[in-house]
Amino acid sequence: MWVCFSRRFNRAGAGLLLLLTGIGSLTAQIPDTLPTPSELKKMSLEELMDLNVTVVSKHSERLVESPSSVQVITQDDIKRFGAFTLPEALRLATNLQVAQVDASRWAISARGQNNIISDKLLVMIDGRTVYTPLYAGVFWDVQNIILDNVERIEVISGPGGTLWGANAVNGVINIVTKGAEFSQGGLVGGAVGTAMKDLAAARYGGKIGKDAYYRVWGRWMDHSSTQQLDGADGGNPWNMSQGGFQMDWLPQSGERLMVSGNLYTSDQDEKKPDQPTQANGQNIMVRWSRDYSDESGIQLQVYTDRAVRDIRDTWREDLLIQDFDFHQRLPVGDRNGLIWGAGYRFMHDELVNTPIIAFLPAHKILNLYNGFLQDELTLIRERLKLTLGSKVEHNDYSGFEWMPSGRLAYTPDTRQTLWGAVSRAVRSPSRIDVDLLLPVGGTVNIAGGSDFKSETLLAYEAGYRVQPANNITLSLSVFYDWYDDLRVLERPGNGDYVFMNGKKGEVKGVEFNGGYQMLEWWQLRGGYTFLREAFWDKPGHAEIPTPGSQGNDPEHQFLMQSMMDLPMGFQLNQTVRYVAALPHPVIPYYATFDLSASWHYQALTLTVVGHDLAEANHREFFSDKAQNEVPRSVSGRVGWRF
Repeated sequence: MWVCFSRRFNRAGAGLLLLLTGIGSLTAQIPDTLPTPSELKKMSLEELMDLNVTVVSKHSERLVESPSSVQVITQDDIKRFGAFTLPEALRLATNLQVAQVDASRWAISARGQNNIISDKLLVMIDGRTVYTPLYAGVFWDVQNIILDNVERIEVISGPGGTLWGANAVNGVINIVTKGAEFSQGGLVGGAVGTAMKDLAAARYGGKIGKDAYYRVWGRWMDHSSTQQLDGADGGNPWNMSQGGFQMDWLPQSGERLMVSGNLYTSDQDEKKPDQPTQANGQNIMVRWSRDYSDESGIQLQVYTDRAVRDIRDTWREDLLIQDFDFHQRLPVGDRNGLIWGAGYRFMHDELVNTPIIAFLPAHKILNLYNGFLQDELTLIRERLKLTLGSKVEHNDYSGFEWMPSGRLAYTPDTRQTLWGAVSRAVRSPSRIDVDLLLPVGGTVNIAGGSDFKSETLLAYEAGYRVQPANNITLSLSVFYDWYDDLRVLERPGNGDYVFMNGKKGEVKGVEFNGGYQMLEWWQLRGGYTFLREAFWDKPGHAEIPTPGSQGNDPEHQFLMQSMMDLPMGFQLNQTVRYVAALPHPVIPYYATFDLSASWHYQALTLTVVGHDLAEANHREFFSDKAQNEVPRSVSGRVGWRF
């Protein structure tokens, strides 16, 4: 069992943020990551560079050869960090901006424009897209999985629209869980503490016949509130119950059939009886795939996802998504590797209007069609490759959108890759952009723009990834992003406030990460990100300033991890994190560190973890509700596998 001891602006702006971010729950994960003896040894840097990733090109390729700014968070990283939640685990990707707002809300983005309502980051869990068409962003509080089920998290900073479509603008997060065959046997856990008041979880995996495997799991958790700047209670506690299953059939023919399902229910802001937030949802996915060779294969995936979110007397949404996706890889001659595919997504969004917030129409059916084609052309055998492709989508708001890209990768040997890319990506309109009606006072409203069109990005990137020695890895990426038609709030003619495509901007920066195996038992990893943003009104437009309207991002960000495997089954790990001040509105810089110590003996693991230990509380982001601080917390854990 796991045991943890953890511990206005104007009415228009406040109402809008209330609509988009009135989420009271951060979905904590039981950290049921008790390893088997064979898993205790951390992945060496050489093994890490040999990891295969799929998010860059929709087929497996070595990390060192990938022509993109991609980082991988492994299962071992998650164990050592002691993350309770998926957003906490994402802190380990140095090419992301991850900020905790309060106990239940996070602001997460890549390459700038971070906000509680960030809308340019595509997130997938086993191929299931989890952004909402309400505002084209992610409700992080309900994107929950047992972290022990995660095989790896692939994080791309930079556009991925050619393969993944609209909203893959600033980055893509691809969360890949283990096959059921890798989670056999039982696992039980629980938690109590200061931040995480109590937690309980169980999982069991087994085999059916010769080729079929399954796992089932369930979890319940109760998390305490954060604290406001004046020391008052933040009023944002939450609790959540979840369950799920996965079945994998692997016949000798090389096929794989996966069926998985999840359900959850969440109650949030219990100390605000006048405005509690409740959420529940269910999803089920079926995916069939077959690999004919290393260069050819086929995959078909369908899923249904239902999500309900209710903030009493403010707004209620009942969203149903049904998604179909198909793609095929096939070689053409000796030098071309084609991948093509098509998909369709049906979205039925049903909202309950109130005097505070309304959508016109309240009920809406949205259709999204897409197709893509990409060719990887080998110019010099195994050395120089050119990848060209484009995705075409049709949505009900802005019609056809196209997202082309070109990538050139030079791999002189198996230890290094030099790459460059030019890409176009779009953030297609959401219901907030077009259908919103938010009363401000009298006859003045905030309204969606009837002619609102997609926001666009033209991105230029270059990078170098190298392993100069078996114990050293280095990766450097530089980028320049040009944005057009960004969303702003304007008031033409002193009438209603209206969302319009009234801003341009540029974002440029550098991303560096690396690792050093100092000794066989001691490894260092870390990274640094530099980011600079500039935005300006387009001719004929004048934005009504609101806090963080174009994001709120640090210019400098640094993270370092130390991982030690000590004698007699002990592990000692440390993470140091520095984030520079945020400019709009100003949030002071912070520097903090985490510590964890574990002892493993056969099926038993004992762990002590301290998060954010540098000071009692610190701020990471701004909120419409209250200025909350992230508290220091300490956890003690014990786990058992059978």
